[in-house]
Amino acid sequence: MSFFDYLLLFSGMGLVTYLPRWLPLFYLAHRRLPQWLIDWLSLIPVAILSALLAPSLFSDAHPRCLHWGKLELLVAIPTLIFSLKSRSMGATVLVGMFLYWLGGLFV
Repeated sequence: MSFFDYLLLFSGMGLVTYLPRWLPLFYLAHRRLPQWLIDWLSLIPVAILSALLAPSLFSDAHPRCLHWGKLELLVAIPTLIFSLKSRSMGATVLVGMFLYWLGGLFV
């Protein structure tokens, strides 16, 4: 590939990355969103986190089968309870890491 091809490729990748982020901000910057839309958008981070965590907590490797006794799930439950009580992200991470290490010694 020539220099011009690389320049065109990088420019296209930058445009494809930048435009989907810029257009909604530009369009919605000075508009008032309805409350139902704000409520719905507030659920997106929870949905994404759940979609990322659920497979590793509830299922085993390649043939995805439900497994309730996984160490990750057993550690996640007391860590969740601790995080709801303490409301401290740093302490929750430390407790989760400690419980995972402790569980690895016994399981």
